[in-house]
Amino acid sequence: MYIAADNRYEKMVYRRCGRSGLKLPAVSLGFWQNFGSRGCFANMEEMVHTAFDLGITHFDLANNYGNPYNGSAEENFGRILDGMRHYRDEMCISTKAGYEMWEGPYGDRNGSRKYLLASLDQSLKRMKLDYVDIFYHHVFDPDTPPEETALALDHAVKQGKALYVGISNYNRAQTEEILKIFRELHTPYVVNQPSYSMLNRWIERDGLDRFAGEAGFGLAVFSPLYQGFLTDKYLKGIPADSRVGKGETWIGNELNEQMLEKLKQLNAIAAERGQKLSQMALSWVLHNEAVATVLIGASRPQQIVENAACIEKLDFTAEELSRIEAILKN
Repeated sequence: MYIAADNRYEKMVYRRCGRSGLKLPAVSLGFWQNFGSRGCFANMEEMVHTAFDLGITHFDLANNYGNPYNGSAEENFGRILDGMRHYRDEMCISTKAGYEMWEGPYGDRNGSRKYLLASLDQSLKRMKLDYVDIFYHHVFDPDTPPEETALALDHAVKQGKALYVGISNYNRAQTEEILKIFRELHTPYVVNQPSYSMLNRWIERDGLDRFAGEAGFGLAVFSPLYQGFLTDKYLKGIPADSRVGKGETWIGNELNEQMLEKLKQLNAIAAERGQKLSQMALSWVLHNEAVATVLIGASRPQQIVENAACIEKLDFTAEELSRIEAILKN
């Protein structure tokens, strides 16, 4: 039976999610990649144990996470939980529904009541849980009225199958629209999950981060390392076994000479700060006050240890921020 480290909560920073009572670790573990049926279960289990020992209490899943996209990440997480269910109340577990999942018109990409509630039941069964802490609508659906999506999420809370609700991949205008409904229903909506990184700053241009601060919800951001660009992996070229080398990322064509030079300049600042590039990139994202947590992925436990260390240097000098901004805008 797994025994957690005694001092794990001293190793992590916890942030309030907007103005809610929910606190999230500054660094959370995401299950988008490397937790599917094609992975090594022993490695997955060690990654979860390592994360929890570091005070990472938030585990972020979705019905389509894993490889193949068939709920395999949730199934594997459920198996891992078998050895640590006595820590359930110390964990914040989230899952999502919204992308294509099963055959036919009711499991296709949408935000319908039928799909969302059926998917939640399936997710709970796969993870062997009575409830999740956060249930998200995974992606905005222009063909389903926002009232229907909001009512479905609200119903999940009323059923006792979710404590809070969230939305993911919603821009500011879409968030404003559904937030009005959540408020009318008194739904405990607490978080939006967008992509955000040094190299992907759309939430700043869109104003989503400013609106989050004004409206009182948090941001749980994914892809903070921009599919691995903001690591030392590509500083000396493109490894054949990397995601870019294997053609497994849609942004591979962005890794040109100009991008490599930008990464090298950012890496130099990170070295001056006593950080790796990935650690500085995570610290920079967390410097945005609207961000409650960054979701990291990992393929081995040591990556989690390394990335979680970003919390040791969350502050930036005005000069550092100015230099980073100049590099990013070049």
